[in-house]
Amino acid sequence: MSKKKSKHNHKNYKIATLCVHGSGGYDPATGSVGKPIYQTSTFAFENAKAGADIFLGEREGYVYTRISNPTQAAFESEMAFLEKGEAALAFSSGMAAISGVIFALCKSGDNFVSSDTLYGGSHELFAETLPRWQIQAREVNAVNPENISKAIDKKTRLIYIETPANPTMSVIDIEACADIARKNKIPLVVDNTFSTPYFQQPLTLGASVVLHSATKYIGGHGDTIAGVVVSSKEFIDNLRMGILRDLGGVISPLNAWLLVRGLKTLAVRMEKHQENAFQVAKYLQFHPKIAKVMYPGLTTHPQYLIARKQMRGFGGMISFEVKGGRKAGEKLMDSVKLITLAVSLGDVDSLIEHPASMTHSTYAKHELEAVGITENLVRLSVGIEDPADLIDDLSQALNKIK
Repeated sequence: MSKKKSKHNHKNYKIATLCVHGSGGYDPATGSVGKPIYQTSTFAFENAKAGADIFLGEREGYVYTRISNPTQAAFESEMAFLEKGEAALAFSSGMAAISGVIFALCKSGDNFVSSDTLYGGSHELFAETLPRWQIQAREVNAVNPENISKAIDKKTRLIYIETPANPTMSVIDIEACADIARKNKIPLVVDNTFSTPYFQQPLTLGASVVLHSATKYIGGHGDTIAGVVVSSKEFIDNLRMGILRDLGGVISPLNAWLLVRGLKTLAVRMEKHQENAFQVAKYLQFHPKIAKVMYPGLTTHPQYLIARKQMRGFGGMISFEVKGGRKAGEKLMDSVKLITLAVSLGDVDSLIEHPASMTHSTYAKHELEAVGITENLVRLSVGIEDPADLIDDLSQALNKIK
């Protein structure tokens, strides 16, 4: 695979600059500043020996887009660069990335310890699908790291956490979890979707693997589905030539290109998401019809100090409980005009949803109660609109709750 040309000294640049310029390369074949889309399924070899050498890994090159493609590689290179990892691997979705990591680290009879507040799809994978392969997920309240330690045994192969957690916004101490992982000689895997590398870099805090649903803030515009894993070169090489190659959860070149483009505006988008979310959270915090606001940037958040320690910023996600129960929450969601009632998150548009009946409907009722996902909990992905317009929309919708 061809090396990119670079004239940049990355040590002197801030992360906002690095998001725009990435690792500093341009296309070596043409000099193109914008990344080309290599919309092809297969690649020609110079001769038979070259093809054989590439297959053996003795020579760099491309074989087949299910394994690698220059556009995919461009996205992977930038993600590894921003997350401060050695290498990255893109997948067709966030769930493909998560399942790929678990299957790479676990075999039948193994277990892993996970935080108990997760994206609903992750919980469904852990609770329903993995047991078919005799892989057990032990979900614990990881806000207290001691719970992780207590759940580990000789067949535990990894620790998996999501922080901030979807949808309760609880924050888990990454360094404390990494210390437990090191002591037990197992990797710590962190879902960094809510923060992105712009606000949080788990590998620098001791994690071994970081992953994203790149569908969300990495893409940022609600027009692509993808996942990505960042780790050591050895782990990524094995993941590529094992799970990705054999199970086929490959990202398309077009989606990879959309993500490369998305990274260029990541800094400015994340700053605006955070600015807006903080203003909306402060407004909701003192509204008489709101019982509770969950946002790591508020000093009232129970893990505010941990968030301050490990995050550069607090992101664009807010959850809050509406007084009056589920009907009041539904009335709010049915009454917004500017904010869109839809799942997903991280778009430039503001999106609102009801976790208990939508994204987290995979949880049983007692599981929802145990992790604090109440019937009146509403999740808001704050977009980049004018915050005054968002607050006005929430205000008029809240006024309709009687």
